[in-house]
Amino acid sequence: MKRIDVCLSPEMVHLHKTEGKVVVVIDILRATSCMTTAIANGMESITAVASLDECKALGEQGYLTAAERDGKKVDGFDLGNSPFSYQDPTLKGKKIVVTTTNGTQAIVKSNGAKEIVIGSFLNFSAVVEYLRNQPNDVLMHCAGWKGKMNLEDTLFAGAVVDALKGDFSHDEDSVLTALNLYYSAKNDMMGFLLNSSHVRRLQGLGIIKDIEFCLTKDVYNVLPIMRDGKLVNSQAEKTVA
Repeated sequence: MKRIDVCLSPEMVHLHKTEGKVVVVIDILRATSCMTTAIANGMESITAVASLDECKALGEQGYLTAAERDGKKVDGFDLGNSPFSYQDPTLKGKKIVVTTTNGTQAIVKSNGAKEIVIGSFLNFSAVVEYLRNQPNDVLMHCAGWKGKMNLEDTLFAGAVVDALKGDFSHDEDSVLTALNLYYSAKNDMMGFLLNSSHVRRLQGLGIIKDIEFCLTKDVYNVLPIMRDGKLVNSQAEKTVA
């Protein structure tokens, strides 16, 4: 039987084998929610980079740029880290380069995986369906916050593990942690997360609408997947095929 594991932070990913696995990168608040929204709204591709300098360099080559640090948009870049920014119809067909405090770091640290896909509540069922129907072991890679675990990413990982019961086996405590967190929160995720560190941090920025949106299941039926260093829409690949 296929196996599933949960990495609670990018600082722990070296303890997990990524080679040969599908790695699902999770940064619910808000990077992977933004990426899902961008792909769902027709952006051609997303390139994730670790540094502001890398982002600027690709911006000079004609990419739209998006940069966030500590929850805030970085001055001098086109976009920040709100999913609503990526619903702009004028962005359709554009290529974007993104750097964030946590999410893009997790993507970069997932290099070596057989596949890298983007997970969020916004595309929850698309993620689950893809993982169920492919043949490889899976690592849920939580972006956390500056190397530490956080509740919202772990909660999502637990929700996916729960949905895949019967399809995957597991025996790591990190998986049990994620599962039990999800069981505690599933009936009121917003209420459960109100006292979490990152929700309190984002509330201080006045973006409660972003938080509520990012916790909404199945807004989009898309799966951003890494191809040749860029995140693209896997559903478009099916159409071409």
